[in-house]
This record gives sequence, structure tokens and C-alpha cells, in this order.
Amino acid sequence: MVELKYEPVSHDHKAFLKNAQKRKGFSKAYNDLEEEYTLVREMLSARSKSGFTQDAVAELMGTTKSAVSRLESAGKHSPSLKTLKKYAQAVGCHLEIKFIPQFGSANYSARSVKKQRTG
Repeated sequence: MVELKYEPVSHDHKAFLKNAQKRKGFSKAYNDLEEEYTLVREMLSARSKSGFTQDAVAELMGTTKSAVSRLESAGKHSPSLKTLKKYAQAVGCHLEIKFIPQFGSANYSARSVKKQRTG
């Protein structure tokens, strides 16, 4: 039997982004997925801190490793709130979702929307 050795491949994310941004349309596509990438980073960080593998998280969630892998992939699909809660519980966390005003205050945003509707 052949012995397989694991040799991690180095990845310089900053260099990758710098090079990729030269491609037409990349920056817009990347920015459009900013929230998804943020969610994935949070999920991976929580799983890493818990010390669990995808297999372990899948077992705790009552699902498959491939389903957990899809959850941890940006842009593939949008998980439900129920699924995110299950994932958070499996990695020993609670899920917190926040609405953050874009223009400094909720009143400003509400007035802007109202003006757009009537204007």
C-alpha cells in the first residue's frame, strides 16, 4: 500500500486578491459577497476554537460532513436561520444577528426611505 503524506499548500491571500483584482468584474463580485465571506470566516473561527472537525459538527447537527462543508462555503447557498442556530449550538456558541444603521442613525435611514417612496 502506498503511504500518502499530507503537505499543506501555502496560500498568500493578500497576493491572491491583488492579482485577482486585475480581472474585469472581480472586485464587484467579491464585494457583493462580502457579507457571505464574513459569515464564513465567523463560522470557521468558531469551529476552529471549538476544536471540532466538520465530521464532529455534522454529527452534532444531525447532518452530513458535506452539508457542513457547503455551509462553510461562501456564495454557494444561503443557510436558514434554523441551520445557523444548529451550527452555532454544535460549535458551542449562540447566534447573534444585528442590524447596524448604514448612515449613523435609524432615523436618518427611515427618513431617506420615506423620501424615496414619496419623491
